Amino acid sequence: MGQGYGVGFRSLTTEVTDHRPPVEGDIPSWLSGTLIRNGPGLFDVGGERLGHWFDGLAMLRRYAFEDGALSYSNRFLRTDAYADAMDGSVSGQFGTDRTGVGKIASWLRALGPPEITDNANVHVARLDGEHVALTEAPRRIAFDPATLETRGAFGFDDDLGEHVTAAHLVRDPETDAWFGFVTEFGRTPEYHVYRLAPDRRARERAASIAADGPGYIHDCSITTDHVVLVETPLVMPIRRALSPFSEGILDVLDWQPERGTRVLVVDRETGDLVADPALPPVFAFHHANAYATGDEVVVDLVEFPDPGIVDAMRLDALDGDPSDVDVPDGRPVRYRVDLRSNEVDRSTLHQVGVELPRVAPDVVGREYRYAYAQATDREGANGLVKLDVETGRTREWWEDGVFVEEPIPVRRPGATAEDDGVVVAPALDSRAEETRLLVFDAGTLALLADASLPHAEPFGFHGRFFRDS
Repeated sequence: MGQGYGVGFRSLTTEVTDHRPPVEGDIPSWLSGTLIRNGPGLFDVGGERLGHWFDGLAMLRRYAFEDGALSYSNRFLRTDAYADAMDGSVSGQFGTDRTGVGKIASWLRALGPPEITDNANVHVARLDGEHVALTEAPRRIAFDPATLETRGAFGFDDDLGEHVTAAHLVRDPETDAWFGFVTEFGRTPEYHVYRLAPDRRARERAASIAADGPGYIHDCSITTDHVVLVETPLVMPIRRALSPFSEGILDVLDWQPERGTRVLVVDRETGDLVADPALPPVFAFHHANAYATGDEVVVDLVEFPDPGIVDAMRLDALDGDPSDVDVPDGRPVRYRVDLRSNEVDRSTLHQVGVELPRVAPDVVGREYRYAYAQATDREGANGLVKLDVETGRTREWWEDGVFVEEPIPVRRPGATAEDDGVVVAPALDSRAEETRLLVFDAGTLALLADASLPHAEPFGFHGRFFRDS
């Protein structure tokens, strides 16, 4: 990251509604809809600094496009975690310690009905007509997509056992069904893979897989016939998770490289585990895409040699001297899983450092050519990279002092080419101490429009573009 990134880890207390920012350049008139992003907004509670970037209080950000104009809103989710914070109470979540009597009481309560955070700060999705904020705890929060006002808890109408969930749900572009997974602890921990019809609240269990560890798995991918999980050896030992001496999830996670990595390929229809080849120990947060070709399943994701990236996101490290901060770079890799031999071939797609990969929604689970990602391997900036997964060639966009966040590709209506459209991404300008919303040509990465927002947003996580919100 380098100098200047610290602006993105400052608390933001102001909320704005339907602000019309100045725009340089032209937003395509066909771009109509709303990008809604989720991420941390507040890191300081009751005079204390939270422990980890992942613990910041959830703030929604809304960027609405219509007839070449942009309006911007941001609003905190009004959750139990938010109410506690306004009362000065720090809640233990990912890397924020709970100490003393309060911590012990928390664990005692966990022996009965679990005390689970509702700080849904990771992602968003539209489920059964509701817009929902998601996190890795099994509490989801519905919100109004126009005003960002919190509507309350969102529940599924099923009895799927879950202790840890994936905030990343993957939508099949042909059926509109969602696919995801949850982890259930117990005498024999399991990953439950599920599908959710677009107009239903009852998840249908597609498969249950014995969970080795269980592993901490953040994301998954699909093909037209499969769901793919990558189980790395960053595990959540049950005894450690239940210990009253564990201080948040970070203290529970244990890197056990001797376990190696498993690529779990599940048949979407039968629920069979059709492949589970092993790889050397690696760590991954995010998948880019997957597809099936013949007797192979191809999985593209961002790989790290170890989970150092998790610890690097502690706020005490990020608040220090920028020259002392070492945030590892991930690399885009491809796994080719042979379903006949249960073997996997691994290759590096490019040496560029990346995170937060996205593809055009229409090619999710299909053979594709282009992935867009945050480029991370320069000092003093994060750029945007377009990776051609067929040729290995890249296009990149950089500006000194500017930190591009997750890029969202949006296809032009009626487009036939995969990269006919735009890429929308917020970017922190550390010199001006403001966030800009950037609109790029998806083919060339030419900057089409640049809007200055009224404040510096803290770095967020993930979002989706909704054409009719």
